[in-house]
Amino acid sequence: MRDVLLVLNCGSSSIKFQVFENDSRLMPILKGKMKDIGGRPELVVAGHAKITFGSGLSPDRALSEVVQWIHAHDNNWNIIAAGHRIVHGGEVFSKPVVLDNEVLKTLQNFVSFAPLHMPYNLMGVETLKKMYPDIRQIGCFDTAFHAGLSALHYSYALPSSLREQGIRKYGFHGLSYEWVMERIREELPNQANSRIVAAHLGNGASLCAIKNGKSVDTTMGMTALDGLPMGTRSGAVDPGIVLHMINEMRMSASGVENILSKNSGLKGLSGISNDVRLLRQSDNPDATFALRYFAFKVAQHTAQMAVSLGGLDLLVFTGGIGENDERMRESIIRHLSPFGSFATHIVKCNEERVIARHTQRLLSES
Repeated sequence: MRDVLLVLNCGSSSIKFQVFENDSRLMPILKGKMKDIGGRPELVVAGHAKITFGSGLSPDRALSEVVQWIHAHDNNWNIIAAGHRIVHGGEVFSKPVVLDNEVLKTLQNFVSFAPLHMPYNLMGVETLKKMYPDIRQIGCFDTAFHAGLSALHYSYALPSSLREQGIRKYGFHGLSYEWVMERIREELPNQANSRIVAAHLGNGASLCAIKNGKSVDTTMGMTALDGLPMGTRSGAVDPGIVLHMINEMRMSASGVENILSKNSGLKGLSGISNDVRLLRQSDNPDATFALRYFAFKVAQHTAQMAVSLGGLDLLVFTGGIGENDERMRESIIRHLSPFGSFATHIVKCNEERVIARHTQRLLSES
């Protein structure tokens, strides 16, 4: 039997997974995704045929299907541990932890900070616990990379009575930024301690100001709704707009949340889609405007991050848009021409490998 590690990234509409050899190389041996959960779910695994499921597949049932598929196609594997992407660790968890019952109870306190992510992250843990009651499960937090932010960068201008209850900036995409820095140290060692802005641009999007390898500032806030416009999320908006929607337009809190989280961003601006590839193919002027707006806002927020760093030496692109859309990168860089000369680099996102490495380390320490 070969000992392997299972890595899971469970969301509301998709489940990404990888299986890694539990050795010094952490060789990936299986990679796939269950997508469109809640619609017409499809299991896509590299090197294998796609499998389409009927409608009505719940997230926990989708994960069960994924695990059963892995069981049916393993090559004498013994899953000894599972690593999970957990979006929010609050002020409590600043490094990966074993997901025991006490930790899981604490994590329930952060569900309201990330309602689009945390319920499904935790569902993945509970579902896997039923299927593999004896394996160790490890949580790796998207907020952990930003745990060292100073009060100047994490505070909101709110009364202390609110700030003392944990209302502050936490930041996200930390696993992605951790991987970015690992690759920079390997590929551009002379830049590793320079003033870096990392741009994780995908359906979820954020920027991180990094100096001497540490997070100094970031665009997302207490929740993953703040900062840049995203695929379906609004990003930063005037708080008065929310009050107007509730008080004057008589919208419910859930109705406002639905608009800001699921019907804004590129989708809201274009009226077409949150998929940049589809917007590129469209001759609709609203699609063009949405792409121009996204590039402009990324550049504006990059300037904000550069102020936190005292300058800009290297701009790193990662995430689906950042890695694959050359025109978007060029547009962002063009907007930043007043900053003069700075280097650029592309890093292919690999959060799963970071999770696998943390999972392996915690296993060795236990």
